[in-house]
Amino acid sequence: MKRLYTALLRIALPVLLLRLWWRGRREPGYRSFVGERLGRYATPVSEKLVWVHAVSVGEARAAAPLVQMLRKALPEHAVLVTCTTAAGRATVRQLYGESVLVAYLPYDFPETVQRFLQHYRPRLGVLMETEVWPNLLAACAANRVPVVLANARMSEKSARGYARWRALTRPAFASLAAVCAQSDKDAERLHALGVKKVEVTGNLKFDVEPDARQLESGQTWRAALARPVLLLASTREGEEKLLLEHVPAEGRLLVVVVPRHPQRFDEVAALAQSRRSRTPAPAPQDRVYLGDTMGEMAFYFAASDVAVIGGSFMPLGGQNLIEALAAGAPVVIGPSIFNFAEATRLALEAGAALQVADARAAIKQALALLGDSQKRAAMSEAGKRLCAAHRGATQRHLAVCLQLLETTVPRRG
Repeated sequence: MKRLYTALLRIALPVLLLRLWWRGRREPGYRSFVGERLGRYATPVSEKLVWVHAVSVGEARAAAPLVQMLRKALPEHAVLVTCTTAAGRATVRQLYGESVLVAYLPYDFPETVQRFLQHYRPRLGVLMETEVWPNLLAACAANRVPVVLANARMSEKSARGYARWRALTRPAFASLAAVCAQSDKDAERLHALGVKKVEVTGNLKFDVEPDARQLESGQTWRAALARPVLLLASTREGEEKLLLEHVPAEGRLLVVVVPRHPQRFDEVAALAQSRRSRTPAPAPQDRVYLGDTMGEMAFYFAASDVAVIGGSFMPLGGQNLIEALAAGAPVVIGPSIFNFAEATRLALEAGAALQVADARAAIKQALALLGDSQKRAAMSEAGKRLCAAHRGATQRHLAVCLQLLETTVPRRG
């Protein structure tokens, strides 16, 4: 089965390269470092190294507490952070500057992943959340590089998909040296898919501290605005129109829209009267303001009275709501939450979030919250308490990583 998978991947390679060029029209980063996608790396590495793979922006931010702890616990090691998207690479640089090495993870061909491992010679690999690649994991096993699946989540839908390709995926899951699962249900599904060693360590995203300066800046911005602010956060294609059509045309309400993907900023700008990258604050008559800056989600959450979380009004599984809770924003979320089911359950039970059936109900609920300052304050405090109560996942992840480093010596060739 792995041979068939590799053969199909080789057939798809021209399409993959063309897609890089196509996406590079809006995000030039996709046209840079293309050789790394094929396992060609220029940066020489002479020191011991730990490798963390964070596919895109969300994973890069979730990995931040663990990366910082690894750097502190292993000062004699370099840390390499790989990613797949251009936005993810930019986020890694924004978070760490030059303190870590950054590269694209190669496509999952046997020869490209082997070149990657031979160049960097990692002593440990950490894959964030659901990044399970058959050839990569087979090469890591052959080179005696232990791999941890960190902050691992496995929805029922994803588990069914992996199970359909059991002959390909089961050896990959079985080759993992350890899995740190977010919840008991995630652990059960991962074990059923072939993982041998799995423990529940909690969600790293609870350990991500919002930027204090951004929080203060957002609060100051909202106070100066002197208008109620509704945030549509991490929206996906089609959701902006779906939500905005239910916003009243009259009144003082300002709707701030922050799309999930930066390549959609210009598209969503057509729905707004102003945008943050060009106008620090909206005009009094503006109804919709586009948040088109990267790395400022703490600012946007602090600047809002209520946050509606996108990705949940289409069958996409939702987006991370923990960052909103940590910033003290009352949360309204839609019906599709399978990617963040455990975090959403905890938030609902804590009274920090409200779930609704559709976009119309989301705006109706958000407007009701805007008129109820006591309810908003209670939800805000509940969210902060929830985040504080669930911190500690990073320390548990670190313990797993250090134990593997102590007991495994990678092959040098």
